[in-house]
Amino acid sequence: MNPDLGRLYPYPFERLNALKAAAPAPDPALEHISLSIGEPRHAPPGFVVEALTRALPTGLGAYPVSRGLARLREAAAGWLERRYRLGPGALDPDTQVLPVNGTREALFSFAQAVVTRQQDARVAMPNPFYQIYEGAALLAGATPLYLDCTEDNGFVPDFEQVPAETWRQVQLLYLCSPGNPTGEVIPAATLARVLALADEHDFVIAADECYAEIYLDESAPPPGLLEVCRQLGRDDYRRVVVFHSLSKRSNLPGLRSGFVAGDADILHEYALYRTYHGCAVPNATQLASAEAWDDDAHVAANRALYREKFDAVVPLLSPWLALRRPPAGFYLWPRVAGDDTAVAAALWSECHLTVLPGSFLARDTAAGNPGQGRLRLSLVAEPGACIEAAQRIRDWCAHHGHRTVAA
Repeated sequence: MNPDLGRLYPYPFERLNALKAAAPAPDPALEHISLSIGEPRHAPPGFVVEALTRALPTGLGAYPVSRGLARLREAAAGWLERRYRLGPGALDPDTQVLPVNGTREALFSFAQAVVTRQQDARVAMPNPFYQIYEGAALLAGATPLYLDCTEDNGFVPDFEQVPAETWRQVQLLYLCSPGNPTGEVIPAATLARVLALADEHDFVIAADECYAEIYLDESAPPPGLLEVCRQLGRDDYRRVVVFHSLSKRSNLPGLRSGFVAGDADILHEYALYRTYHGCAVPNATQLASAEAWDDDAHVAANRALYREKFDAVVPLLSPWLALRRPPAGFYLWPRVAGDDTAVAAALWSECHLTVLPGSFLARDTAAGNPGQGRLRLSLVAEPGACIEAAQRIRDWCAHHGHRTVAA
């Protein structure tokens, strides 16, 4: 077996299941509400479902090709040009866009194609982080470099604190903006600085932007890395690949559909890897996905529903738990008193709620575990369920005198 498999950590949800199994069982009469997984529960767009149904008869009768259908690549390029104000023709759908089976698959496989496996290879990532970044780095034979995201640095990595000799070992940097679990947005000026560091130290940037269409202020959509490239005149998007998905944007996690876009030279090599990887997106999925990328109205309606939930839930929790309303994403990242795993276990046993301990999403560094003492609350359920969950947490805090804000 690949010895690097032994370097993998237990996945957070495996640890969560073990935590719940060891805790007293909740009252089964109390309906279970899950706030743990970032799996959208809003209804998928009906027109996409209809497009998928129409495409099935012909789509199932042919092998898909790794580079995908021109129809989907053009729709993805068009969306990027609209969303990030890149301008018409800013991306070549034939060389700068590649369909993938969701960002999870692509974020993992990308590292396998990029990392050279030299002895001191590093892959940098935010901490806390989406666990695929770490697993991808380890199975590519690299060592993760964890960049802490804390309240003190506004939940954005302090890239200037990384020594030059360490940057020289970095071959790949994962960015996540808007962030998971913090919902923080990396400013355009910081993205520009990261591009300069990539040029100086010769590494590739993989920008995970799968939460980019879920933001609270309609007048302030989060900036994207391709957008910053264009502003800097980097029209070839050198060293940059961005990752986008329909899972969060269009409530289609089961479709497993996304794309990567950016540096044509990098994508040329990555496409070669994927040819052997055997992960072409089914044709019917591609045709339905193109319809989703072509439409922005359903995404605005989706944002409005998340805004409604934040409006209801934050006032219920803020008198008890230290939290901030994030600018983007659908998570809350509250600070709790004491051990986050103990609080999560208690909320399971006493409230029949599943929440994710923040420490499960992060790794210890010299400064400690930046997820310690926090919970990730995923507001993906329907509004009524999210409100009911927040009320249970509020009542639990009141009953136990659990407060992390001034009374």
